[in-house]
Amino acid sequence: MPHAGLCPCWGGRVLPLLLAYVCYLLLGATIFQLLEKQAEAQSRDQFQFEKLRFLENYTCLDQQALEQFVQVIMEAWVKGVNPKGNSTNPSNWDFGSSFFFAGTVVTTIGYGNLAPSTEAGQVFCVFYALVGIPLNVVFLNHLGTGLRAHLTALERWEDQPRRSQLLQTLGLALFLALGTMLVLIFPPMVFSHVEGWSFGEGFYFAFITLSTIGFGDYVVGTDPSKHYISVYRTLAAIWILMGLAWLALVLPLGPLLLHRCSQLWLLSRGLGIKEGGAPKTDGLPRPQKIPISA
Repeated sequence: MPHAGLCPCWGGRVLPLLLAYVCYLLLGATIFQLLEKQAEAQSRDQFQFEKLRFLENYTCLDQQALEQFVQVIMEAWVKGVNPKGNSTNPSNWDFGSSFFFAGTVVTTIGYGNLAPSTEAGQVFCVFYALVGIPLNVVFLNHLGTGLRAHLTALERWEDQPRRSQLLQTLGLALFLALGTMLVLIFPPMVFSHVEGWSFGEGFYFAFITLSTIGFGDYVVGTDPSKHYISVYRTLAAIWILMGLAWLALVLPLGPLLLHRCSQLWLLSRGLGIKEGGAPKTDGLPRPQKIPISA
C-alpha cells in the first residue's frame, strides 16, 4: 500500500527534522527573549520618562495632545517619512531610493522601513513582485552557473598530479576568501564609514541583508543629517544583487573545497613507508569526482 510506504519515511526522516526544526525555533525564541526583553523594557521606560519630562517643560500641552502628536509621528514613520529633520530631507522616492526599494522587493529582503502608501502603488508592487521574484531567482541561478563555468577544470581534479591538486585547492580557497572579503568585509567598512556605524553594525547589516532576513533596524541612506551621493542607494542595491550571486556560487563551492582538503589529507596520510623503506605508491584511495554545478 502507498500509505504504508510513507510511514517509514515520516518516522525515519521527516519527524526528526520537524522535531529539530521546532526545537531550533524554541531555542532561538528563548535566547532572543533573554537578550532583548530587558533592553526593550528599559527603552520603553526611558520613552515614558521623556514624555513626562516634555510635559513638565511645556505645561501648555496635556497628555492627550502629546499622544496625538506621537500618533502622527508613528503614522509618518510607517509611511517612510523620517520624523527627524525638516521638509528639506531627501525624498524616499527619488530614483536612487526607488531603485533600492525595487531591489528589496525582487530579492524578498523587505526591510519594512518603506512601503507604498497609495493604493495604486500597492497594487503595482504586488504584480511587480509576482514577476520580479521569479526573474531574480532565474538571474541569480544563471549568474552563479556562469561563474562556476570558469572553474570547470576542478572537475578533472582527480586526474591531475598531486602538485596540481594542491595548487588548485589553494587557488580555490584564495578565490573564495578574496570574494568573501569583497562581499562581506569591505562593504561593511564602507557602510560603517558613511553611516557612522561600528564595523560590527555594518557587518550585521550586510549579513542580515544578504541572507534576505531584512529586519529594517539598519538601512543605508536613511539618516537625514547626512548628505549622501545621489547614486549611494543605487550602488547599495547593485551590491545586494552581486552579493546574492556570490552566495549562489559559494554554497556549492564551499563543500567542494572541504572535500578537496579532506581528500588531500587522506592522500598525504596514505603516503606511508613500506617495511622495505620504499614509498608506498599503490593502494592509494582514489578521490571521487564531484561536479561543481548543481
